[in-house]
Amino acid sequence: MRCVVLGAGNVAWSLAPALDDAGVEVVQIWSRTVSKSEKLAARIPGSSVARKLDEIIPDADLYILAVHDDAIASIASGLGYRGGLWVHTSGSVDASALSPVTDTYGVLYPLQTFSHGHLTDLETVPVYVEGNNPDTELRIECIARAISSDVKLADTPRRRKLHAAAVFACNFTNHMWAIADRLLRESGSDLSVLYPLIEETSRKAMAMPPADAQTGPARRGDLRVMQGHIEALSPDDARIYRLISNDIMKSFGHECDKL
Repeated sequence: MRCVVLGAGNVAWSLAPALDDAGVEVVQIWSRTVSKSEKLAARIPGSSVARKLDEIIPDADLYILAVHDDAIASIASGLGYRGGLWVHTSGSVDASALSPVTDTYGVLYPLQTFSHGHLTDLETVPVYVEGNNPDTELRIECIARAISSDVKLADTPRRRKLHAAAVFACNFTNHMWAIADRLLRESGSDLSVLYPLIEETSRKAMAMPPADAQTGPARRGDLRVMQGHIEALSPDDARIYRLISNDIMKSFGHECDKL
């Protein structure tokens, strides 16, 4: 199977080599940033770079759009009808965004956080697939099983819920760590002092329902402690602290309008 990857960012950096290692021959890479395409192609023997969209080869078996969500539909529309099997990797975009370019399309969504320059092993990453018809869906599922042992079907509404959950679990959590790191650096320390706490919190989240593992002043409804924290924070940090604390208090039946 010959594959073209459109995109050379976070997802493509790990997905393209994984596909190639699994026997899906990645023959060409395109990106709006040519230097990124060149770096990714250099990691995959036999892969070339398309510097423009009209240079993309027309006879590949598989085309993967690993680009920003808001670029999927515009790229598909701009390419015009070409045929072939096309998939995108988004958790939130409808599969039909690819309908202008082909009659066989779908989604291959790896539920994981990716960073450009960091190779992520996809073997145990959940991969959710969808096809615009049963035959196409089966083809995409087979491709997904070549790179992951955990493949599931998910239509657009389900993928959006999964993606939103992932944002809470990963992106929002990482932002909280960034705030914590900044606060600690302001006091002459850094996030490393919280590594044991972060590790234990993660272990508990995977060993028991997170709601059962909740601790802290908001869980107890301890307004005195929380007010002291708020007084020590900047207005922006205090706003976030209030929002999260009020939601935790509401979840555990405490009054949540006194902070």
